Amino acid sequence: MKKWLKLSFSSLLIVILMFSIAACSNTDKSEKLEKVRLVEVTRSIFYAPEYVAIAKGFFEEEGLEIELSTAFGGDKTMTALLSGGADVALVGSETSIYVYAQGSNDPVINFAQLTQTDGTFLVSREKIENFSWDLLKGSTFLGQRTGGMPQMVGEFVLKKHGIDPHQDLTLIQNIDFANIPSAFASGTGNFVQLFEPQASIFEKEGKGHIIASFGTESGHVPYTTFMTKDSYMKENKSMVEKFTRAIYKAQQWVNTHSSDEVAEAIKSYFPDTDIKLISTVVDRYKEQGSFATDPILDEEEWNNLQNIMDEAGELPQEVEHKTLVNTEIAEKVKDE
Repeated sequence: MKKWLKLSFSSLLIVILMFSIAACSNTDKSEKLEKVRLVEVTRSIFYAPEYVAIAKGFFEEEGLEIELSTAFGGDKTMTALLSGGADVALVGSETSIYVYAQGSNDPVINFAQLTQTDGTFLVSREKIENFSWDLLKGSTFLGQRTGGMPQMVGEFVLKKHGIDPHQDLTLIQNIDFANIPSAFASGTGNFVQLFEPQASIFEKEGKGHIIASFGTESGHVPYTTFMTKDSYMKENKSMVEKFTRAIYKAQQWVNTHSSDEVAEAIKSYFPDTDIKLISTVVDRYKEQGSFATDPILDEEEWNNLQNIMDEAGELPQEVEHKTLVNTEIAEKVKDE
């Protein structure tokens, strides 16, 4: 009995020691990670590589701990970045041009591109067998908020098909970004411009039907990009490089793995969405080349962005690529 107690006590000490070592190891590991406050413009499967970078531990491999928040709107996202509430923002590149045009002495710099096409889809209330863009004429179209990339691309595509968005249909653009889906579900509009997974959810629930892709129609554009203030980048260049490297790893992972594998990796970010639906959406974005395969935002894409903004009457001034885009870090990471 005494021998058993002695052995049990010894075993208990070993177990306690093992847990103590593990706890110390985890604490040391946590203390070594550099925290980065990242704010995204919305929560969307469109940003799958971002979630993969977190879920697969690519940021952690670079010594970074990501504190992710969602702002639900470009204006709110940029406010968080400019006010110091976030270190890095994932938002449309047009926002950096708006800030620059306002005379900021600390411009926002685009350093890693995540998506390279528009991510929205045209959803109709009624099922349409043979869709033609002309069908939008005379209809009520529930678009995105004025000044954002979804709205500008939406108008660009309509004009491309010979439709004057302000003359040929009733265009609604005064509904808050987060409330657009519920507005359509409650009966507003014949057509709506939606991100995924909401577009596919509506289709699954019989509330709408996906009939066209704005991303396919508009071509390559730096739709969503990681950016930070110029001052922050200069003071934290090493962190920005590590961040970019983690994103590039995730971009390559998404590009070389199946839609089902990507869906499995990011499912925790969409707890209310069926994993099969997530896979379908990932597949749709893959097919139209929405996910950038490297973080480089090139000059051609930058110019295409400004052409779309100019066409929509939203370009405050033309800005050179080199002024608001840093490709040095992305190119270095890609060439490693």
